[in-house]
Amino acid sequence: MEVKKLKTFFVGLLVGLLIMGSMAGGAFFYGVWLNRQGGEEGVLVPRTREIVTEESVITRVVEKVTPGVVTISMSKIQVVNDPFAGFDFFFDFFGQDQNTQKEEKIEQDIGTGFIISEDGLIVTNKHVVADVEAKYKVVIGTDEVAEVKNIYRDPLTDLAILKVDKVGLSPITMGDSDNLKVGQLVIAIGTALGEFRSTVTTGVISGLGRGIVAGSVFSGSEKLENVIQTDAAINPGNSGGPLLNSSGEVIGVNVAVSQSGQNIGFALPINFVKESIENFKTTGEFDRPYIGVVYQMISQQAALLNEVPQGAYIQEVVSDSPAQKAGIKAGDIVTEIAGVKLNDEKDNSFIKVINKHKIGDEIVVKIYRDKKEQILKVKLEKRELK
Repeated sequence: MEVKKLKTFFVGLLVGLLIMGSMAGGAFFYGVWLNRQGGEEGVLVPRTREIVTEESVITRVVEKVTPGVVTISMSKIQVVNDPFAGFDFFFDFFGQDQNTQKEEKIEQDIGTGFIISEDGLIVTNKHVVADVEAKYKVVIGTDEVAEVKNIYRDPLTDLAILKVDKVGLSPITMGDSDNLKVGQLVIAIGTALGEFRSTVTTGVISGLGRGIVAGSVFSGSEKLENVIQTDAAINPGNSGGPLLNSSGEVIGVNVAVSQSGQNIGFALPINFVKESIENFKTTGEFDRPYIGVVYQMISQQAALLNEVPQGAYIQEVVSDSPAQKAGIKAGDIVTEIAGVKLNDEKDNSFIKVINKHKIGDEIVVKIYRDKKEQILKVKLEKRELK
């Protein structure tokens, strides 16, 4: 009797589900969603449900953004020694000089970039295009080649914008790097080792807010702050390429790889890059207000432990800079700029507040020196490269 009641209950439950599904325009039957075709009088047909996996996410991102990733190639004429060029026993026997040098054309893939506008603007690293005597071209897709007409190098960061005479290109969407989380999936695309184009590597965000000294044999070294650390394989040749999130948005520009460790790569946060791009689109240059200091932000905890105020600890003042002219010295703590109190939050960091101003602005700077506050006026200037 009890068994019969249970059978009746389950049959009734199944019928009820089918009725409810038909009223809603569909039904769920044995784990398969059914759709009604042909209106209320139509028939129920299976509707597939796609299972999203990490693999499908990666392949979709690659398909979506690859048309916007470019390979950067360099060509250059250089003079090399050739001990066998023009060898003449008579001249050599009598010790007369021979010209043993020859010109040689070098062509090679050296880095990666990504398209940011349909009319030919491309982002890459400054160190990729550091050689001012070389000529550069980009390879779009598999075989479309475009000569680089202009290069705009940022004097303060490892960033450059290339201009090619092409329209109808496929720009990659830029994301938001302020809300990244450690452990988040990332994808890198680039010309690995300057040889293997469109190489895809994956990993996670390993750390945020890192400070590194990046450089190359071509461009020297420079200190980069607040960079993204990732374990996605980034090799020489990946430099300048995009670091992407699972939506196919650029969240960083690949900039460096650790030479002393494995699976340790770094990328410039895209929000920092976007500020530079907007400034470039407005002015046609990378010019930003220059103050001329090397600093370290003091956290709240460090300030409490050392009984000093929060702010930017000045480690070094550049000679003949606006900071030096205003009287700022190494050892000072800048606590306030133009009424904004400095701390280790992103929007209130030293460089963030400075970059809100323009070249030529005179700003009031409050400093802490010898346990006393002082107020100085600094006139921001354009940095003159030597």
